[in-house]
Amino acid sequence: MTTLMFRNVFLKSLYDARRGLIGWSIAIAALVLLESALWPSIRDMPNLHQLYQSFPEELRKFFNLDAMTTGRGFLNAELFTLLLPGLFLVYGIGHGARALAGEEERGTLELLLVTPISGARVVVDKALALTVSVTTLGVVLFVATSIGSLAFGLGISVPDAAGGALAMTLLGLEFGVLALAAGALFGRRSTAVAVASAAATAAYVVYAAGRASPASDPAADSYRSRSPGSRSGAIPHP
Repeated sequence: MTTLMFRNVFLKSLYDARRGLIGWSIAIAALVLLESALWPSIRDMPNLHQLYQSFPEELRKFFNLDAMTTGRGFLNAELFTLLLPGLFLVYGIGHGARALAGEEERGTLELLLVTPISGARVVVDKALALTVSVTTLGVVLFVATSIGSLAFGLGISVPDAAGGALAMTLLGLEFGVLALAAGALFGRRSTAVAVASAAATAAYVVYAAGRASPASDPAADSYRSRSPGSRSGAIPHP
């Protein structure tokens, strides 16, 4: 079984990523559960709505603070608006950059290319390993969100938790695959990270400008809040 694993690029890539994936999974689950545990104390604060109204309008609009009086709005503003997207981006881009460019810098890519496996198959297997890894983090996020909602009364339904986890998974995959492609093209991990990070930053700037624009309307906000690449509203509101 071990010999088969080391002859298969996909299984070998998953094996190499196992420790990091376990660590990231534990960290994301702990973060979501700890943040969920804060909700009962936040919910019971007096004059909570008035407190949020005291913040600047632009800040309330960008982070959707007016919805933080509900469990879903609280978790959106605290985690799904910025922190979780950042974590999934860091993991996806880091994994994608190491997949091929990292192998080339370590001098191990040549060992793969001299085997009967084609170069295209190596790229596909690396992309599949990236997909499985990021999806695993998404499943962990879904489970942690569902457990946190049940344990601390956030009122997040299973479909909403799944939607939020799917949004983060697609975000990590989108820029992770971009990093993998840049690594295959340029052969340097730093360049792959730079290309994917620049694209993610540009996407965030465009999104933030759209959120802050006075011309944005409720229909557009509703669409953006449900788009897989958005940084806000990953858990849909009714």
